[in-house]
Amino acid sequence: MTKDCSTVTLQDNVYEVAVKMKQEDTGFIPVVDGKKLIGVITDRDLVIRGFAEKKEGSTAVKEVMSSNQITSASPETTVDEAVKLMAKQQIRRLPVVENGELVGIVSLGDLAVRDKFENEAGEALSQISEKDKALV
Repeated sequence: MTKDCSTVTLQDNVYEVAVKMKQEDTGFIPVVDGKKLIGVITDRDLVIRGFAEKKEGSTAVKEVMSSNQITSASPETTVDEAVKLMAKQQIRRLPVVENGELVGIVSLGDLAVRDKFENEAGEALSQISEKDKALV
């Protein structure tokens, strides 16, 4: 799990999110209120809900973020449980939340760099990719 992750707030706009994604070399940024997780923004959110809808760079984060039923895990979630959840929900990044507050993010990349979990990460990615192909 990555503990020190970049976040944005509702005060930010889509341009600032895009710049932060570029600086951090990520396609996923949690939206927080203090430390409370209230949403997430992916690079796909920026494209689909932002730029493809002709939204300006000054558009509020709230207009493009995903906030309904954010899939998350607790710090006690096992690797196997996280992998199954990521595969089932077709997500590559899983926020880790304790008492409503963001404490980190588990990504397929985190799992893949650990030899012990390489098979699990590959299995989850395979299941996500198969479902992505079915959508095309």
